[in-house]
Amino acid sequence: MDFDLRPATNDDQEAIQTLIFGVLREYGLKPDPDGTDADLRNIGDYATFHHGRFDVLVDPTGRIVGTVALVQLNPKTCELRKMYLDRRVRGHGLGSRLLHHALDTARRMGFQRMELETASVLSEAVALYEKHGFRTFTHCPEACRCDLAYYLDLNVPLSGDSTPTASHTSPPLPGRSRIVLQEAGC
Repeated sequence: MDFDLRPATNDDQEAIQTLIFGVLREYGLKPDPDGTDADLRNIGDYATFHHGRFDVLVDPTGRIVGTVALVQLNPKTCELRKMYLDRRVRGHGLGSRLLHHALDTARRMGFQRMELETASVLSEAVALYEKHGFRTFTHCPEACRCDLAYYLDLNVPLSGDSTPTASHTSPPLPGRSRIVLQEAGC
């Protein structure tokens, strides 16, 4: 199955909110459209005001099934935000692909460190971050639903990788890319 990874637009706002709020509720977390999730009101602000980017993963029918965003915290550090996958596409490596996309993008944008906040109940996400070398650090999370904070030095290879970081490449910004999911028996 082919998935299209592309920059999000404000036209995607309703579908993005539906996906993210659905995943949060699935894990017993409360959406916060007037606080932590207020950034979903204007997706275009990610590039303009946050010096970052917001991308969506779209299935062959045009449905948004994944999201991933970056926000600049300072000139050398970005925050990974809003990385979510629809439960129907989890377990096929798409989360790892989205994370690699975010890491590649952050490096191309000149960031040297990536930070993120998450909730321990999101056990699959926590395992993914730890598998890729993210380390916990003491941080007072801004999001009330978050109880963990992680960071990754972007100048070192990913955990488990034997190749230098420079070999992790994605298409040039702001382009689109294809993610192909090989289904069993295909």
